[in-house]
Amino acid sequence: MTEQLTLAVDCGGGGIKASVVDDRGTMIAPARRTPTPYPLPPELLVSTVADLAAQLPQATRVTMGMPGMIRHGIVIDTPHYVTKEGPRSKVIPALVDQWRHFDMRRAITDRLGLPTKVLNDAEVAGAGVIVGTGLEMIITLGTGLGNAVFDGGVLAPHVEVSQGFVRWGLTFDDYIGEHERLRLGDVHWSRRVRRIVDSLRRMYMWDRLYLGGGNSRRITPTARTKLGGEVIIVPNDAGIIGGVRAWEL
Repeated sequence: MTEQLTLAVDCGGGGIKASVVDDRGTMIAPARRTPTPYPLPPELLVSTVADLAAQLPQATRVTMGMPGMIRHGIVIDTPHYVTKEGPRSKVIPALVDQWRHFDMRRAITDRLGLPTKVLNDAEVAGAGVIVGTGLEMIITLGTGLGNAVFDGGVLAPHVEVSQGFVRWGLTFDDYIGEHERLRLGDVHWSRRVRRIVDSLRRMYMWDRLYLGGGNSRRITPTARTKLGGEVIIVPNDAGIIGGVRAWEL
C-alpha cells in the first residue's frame, strides 16, 4: 500500500500553519506559516491554503482544522473570520452571509484535487494527543478557546464552549483569549485558566483533559501544580500531527 502523506493545515485567528505529515505522524518538511489575512472571505482562505500547499511536498490527502462550528466539512459558524480586522474587531454582515454553510471540504478538494477532511481545529489537535480510552477532552488556548471531546477514541458532536458565558457577560473566548492574557499578564491569566478548568471539570467529568494551543505553555508553574493530576499540557504542534489520526476518528 502506498504511504499516505497528509497536508495538515491549522487555521487560527492570528496565523495559518501547514506541513506534510507521514503515516507515523512525522513532519517531512518544516511547517510553513502565514498571518491570517483580514478581511477573510472563504475564497481567500482557500487561496491561502493553496499557496502554503505549493511550498510543501506533494500530499495525497488534506486535513484542515479551523475555528468554529464545522459539520461534515461545512461551516456553520466561524467567529473570527467574519470580522474586519480579526478577533474582537467589527463583524462584517456580508462575510457572515458568505461563510454561513460554506462547503469548505468541497472547496479545498476542488482546489487541490485531493481527498479532504475539514474539522474544528481543536478536534484535529485532540486527534493528535488522545490515547483512545475513557472520556478525553482537549481545550486549546490561543486567540480564543477551542475544545473537543472524545469517548473511547470516538469524536463526540462538537459544542462551541467558547461561546458560553462565564461572568460579567463575557464568553469563554472573551475571558481567556490572547487579548486578556496580554492585558492581565501570565500570572493573573493563569488563575483564569484554573477557574475554567475547575468549571468545565464539573460539567464534563472527564478522565483526562489536555491543554494545548500556543498559550498552554504560558500557564505558570504554580498554576500547573494546581490544575489536577488528570490534566496534561501538550505541544502546540498537535494541530499538525493530528492531521493523520483525524482520518481514523
